[in-house]
Amino acid sequence: MIRAHAQVIRAALLFKLAGEKGIVSGTPVTLPGAAGDFAVGLEQLASMTRDHKLSALQQYGGVKGLSDLLKTNLETGIYGDEVDLLNRKTAFGSNTYPRKKGRSFWRFLWEAWQDLTLIILIVAASVSLGLGIKTEGLKEGWYDGGSIFLAVLLVIVVTATSDYRQSLQFQNLNEEKRNIQLEVVRGGRIVKVSIYDVVVGDVVPLKIGDQVPADGVLVNGHSLAIDESSMTGESKIVYKDKNEPFLMSGCKVADGVGTMLVTGVGINTEWGLLMASISEDTGEETPLQVRLNGVATFIGIVGLSVAVSVLVVLLARYFTGHTEDPDGTKQFIKGRTNFDDAFNDVVKIFTIAVTIVVVAVPEGLPLAVTLTLAYSMRKMMADKALVRRLSACETMGSATTICSDKTGTLTLNEMTVVEAFVGKKKINPPSDSSQLPASVVSLLNEGVAQNSTGSVFVPKDGGNIEISGSPTEKAILSWAVKLGMKFDIIRSDSKILHVFPFNSEKKRGGVALQGADSEVRIHWKGAAEIVLTSCSGYIDSNGCLQSIKEDKEFFKAAIDEMAVNSLRCVALAYRLCEKEKVPTDEEGFNGWILPEENLVLLAIVGIKDPCRPGVKDAVKICMDAGVKVRMVTGDNIQTAKAIALECGILSSAEDATEPTIIEGRVFRELSDKEREQISKKITVMGRSSPSDKLLLVQALRKGGDVVAVTGDGTNDAPALHEADIGLSMGIQGTEVAKESSDIIILDDNFASVVKVVRWGRSVYANIQKFIQFQLTVNVAALVINVVAAISSGDVPLNSVQLLWVNLIMDTLGALALATEPPTDNLMHRSPVGRREPLITNIMWRNLLLQASYQVTVLLVLNFMGLTILHLKDDHDREHAYDVKNTLIFNAFVMCQIFNEFNARKPEEINCFKGVTKNYLFMGIIGFTFVLQIIIIEFLGKFTKTVRLYWKLWLVSLGIGIISWPLAIVGKLIPVPKTPVSGYFTKAFRRCRTDGNA
Repeated sequence: MIRAHAQVIRAALLFKLAGEKGIVSGTPVTLPGAAGDFAVGLEQLASMTRDHKLSALQQYGGVKGLSDLLKTNLETGIYGDEVDLLNRKTAFGSNTYPRKKGRSFWRFLWEAWQDLTLIILIVAASVSLGLGIKTEGLKEGWYDGGSIFLAVLLVIVVTATSDYRQSLQFQNLNEEKRNIQLEVVRGGRIVKVSIYDVVVGDVVPLKIGDQVPADGVLVNGHSLAIDESSMTGESKIVYKDKNEPFLMSGCKVADGVGTMLVTGVGINTEWGLLMASISEDTGEETPLQVRLNGVATFIGIVGLSVAVSVLVVLLARYFTGHTEDPDGTKQFIKGRTNFDDAFNDVVKIFTIAVTIVVVAVPEGLPLAVTLTLAYSMRKMMADKALVRRLSACETMGSATTICSDKTGTLTLNEMTVVEAFVGKKKINPPSDSSQLPASVVSLLNEGVAQNSTGSVFVPKDGGNIEISGSPTEKAILSWAVKLGMKFDIIRSDSKILHVFPFNSEKKRGGVALQGADSEVRIHWKGAAEIVLTSCSGYIDSNGCLQSIKEDKEFFKAAIDEMAVNSLRCVALAYRLCEKEKVPTDEEGFNGWILPEENLVLLAIVGIKDPCRPGVKDAVKICMDAGVKVRMVTGDNIQTAKAIALECGILSSAEDATEPTIIEGRVFRELSDKEREQISKKITVMGRSSPSDKLLLVQALRKGGDVVAVTGDGTNDAPALHEADIGLSMGIQGTEVAKESSDIIILDDNFASVVKVVRWGRSVYANIQKFIQFQLTVNVAALVINVVAAISSGDVPLNSVQLLWVNLIMDTLGALALATEPPTDNLMHRSPVGRREPLITNIMWRNLLLQASYQVTVLLVLNFMGLTILHLKDDHDREHAYDVKNTLIFNAFVMCQIFNEFNARKPEEINCFKGVTKNYLFMGIIGFTFVLQIIIIEFLGKFTKTVRLYWKLWLVSLGIGIISWPLAIVGKLIPVPKTPVSGYFTKAFRRCRTDGNA
């Protein structure tokens, strides 16, 4: 179904292209130059690959004939200069595809105004506008309705702009996720390029975990298995050989190694067509967003209930004649007040009720999460962490343990051979071939050159030798080159019969070769102590074969000594194979299991991989933050112990006893219950397989830990997927590992993992800051308006003013507090529990104290303001009321401005610490203050305010400033450790137990 869907899209696109170019029906569609520079056209290639036409491939002369048509050398690849690449892109297209455009700004505007409360306000504003113009004329009558319209429009524009900016940011991060780096062969050397730069004719090496970057055909391969589930929908592994050579873009290499010739890129592949037809906007909601949506809904219901109560009270007061104008006249007198005036007054009352709902519903809570996630994701990108799943940002703040691999994460992944044993002789320096007989050097060079996925490129102009491959492969190849290995000559002198790719379960890989002398030799390379168990002999430094029986303990001691010095030990061994046991056809080779017993040990090498600078400090920071770091590695237990001591994961050698340090095989043999108990104590797991890593993660999660896992290999995928947060490596990580992870560490550095923890905690902390700030404003605004409405029939904060406050606390407040950078203090706290309440006791203390202060001061101004301001005897009573209400509004806004400072540091005394470094926060505070001046001094008619004397401005500022020392005093008040919600839970349980209501 997926493929049929892709072909329909392809047909439609080609039909559209034909129409645009004016090509008559029935004429084959080919791009310009497709048949000009190359002897095969775009559509022929696409048809062959799409329909897996083996007959068409054979018509072209097989893979070799096809490569000639595409002007490609299967050994050295394409030439790869700018002219060549341009010609290929012109003829066959580039490896990109058109993507669906993200939602436009107008779409966000459309969604922003569809909020139910805003729609009700727009309706109320329309009625108010019509009535005002009818009763007062156009010149004066449009102010009430028009000002509400303008306020609503401002809220809609600011909300839409904020959402649109975050959408663009997420799109940029998605683009970064798609930009995969891979190796291709060009000009005889292996070079790294972006997946977008792959062209038709490229020769691409494939290994376990790689993503197939384009459509193509298999050049050669050994045990190459492809997971085509992403294209076919079937989770079946397909083995590729000369009878099944076609490879589809977007699939993953499940096993083996091989090389492919690219025949289709971009929109000319099924993967490209599918990707062009789907949208990236998944609308993912994180667990915290879901929780906050629930909180917002609950608060909204409370606000709606209060608003309905206020509406009923105000209507009752109005129609019973208890509501008066500032001059003391009753607003409604039965039988005298005309319908238009009564209807206008009812609309105003209704507008007051609606604005209470607007200010009560905390729309800013979900927005704050979006803002802080988008901000954190952008900053984490700068800190070398690419977030693939939004929920990982906040989950990382709750991590209690990190299961880290060793190579490349805790170490530099810059490996060099520093020790070598050939026979019982230690070669010093390790690359001195003069200390070895020619026969041993020859066997070593053959084994290293052929039993490797790396390569050696020797420039013809005599430049530096280029070695590619994994860090371990590069280290061993470099060592062999120094021994005198001629890579290309050795490769051409012997024929590879069969390959057993390196397997992380068996921790070794092998290759069967047929030399010029027709002898079949099998070379093995892998973990030293594992290969050693399969050896029955060794070649001594004189080139003579010796039995290993009596000297096995010597080699074990040599391996242990290297491991204690934190060296990775790799053994090289070989054996001859009887010709009658070698298969004679391809079918036989496919099922052939390379003999792995009675091996002859050639050498043991010790590879040094130094610890990363700063990793010890990073581990200490994690430990101080209550996050336990565990090392899970495939290396020798002694090597793992030495690195763990060096990194500070183990504090001393005395701690290195079982089960603190354990081997994977020991752990896997335990029962489920025993694993769960022991997993808590494990700090280092050596010689572990991917299944051991998965078992450890499962055991830790069952025990209640929030587990983060780092990994880079295909076999790490199950553990990465099982963990609460999977962190894959961006440099050495395979595409399968990256697909299974939540966050990609771009520099493979453990210090970057610690930064992710900081940002995860920052997300949670910033949300809590905003919740404290917003709920303070909610509670204060609700109480002030409800008490004033019930007692006097009018409210001091009108609809336009409440909409302005709503804008401050929702959008600008969220932007200011949600973009606070993480502080060092965050890493001195314990991890946030899975079920820990969003509103802590400290937050309850702060918000209730601030809300109480604001409510008290503003209600005093509401009921006694005329007396305090000496306006009681003012002849213009309406102006006196306007001055009082303007002062209340201004003081309320000033309280929110200073409350934003208090909310920055809910637990710290000095809330101004570091504020000058947060330019966005200072900018928003300044912007809010300037807008407040403009609203009162220049837009009074719209906001129903009057200009204030400078003394009243000082009074407003003073009321706001006083909230700061009050907050400091409040922070000295101790709070109980049991969450407030816990008291309600206990009381409920007690009621159920006692049977008391």
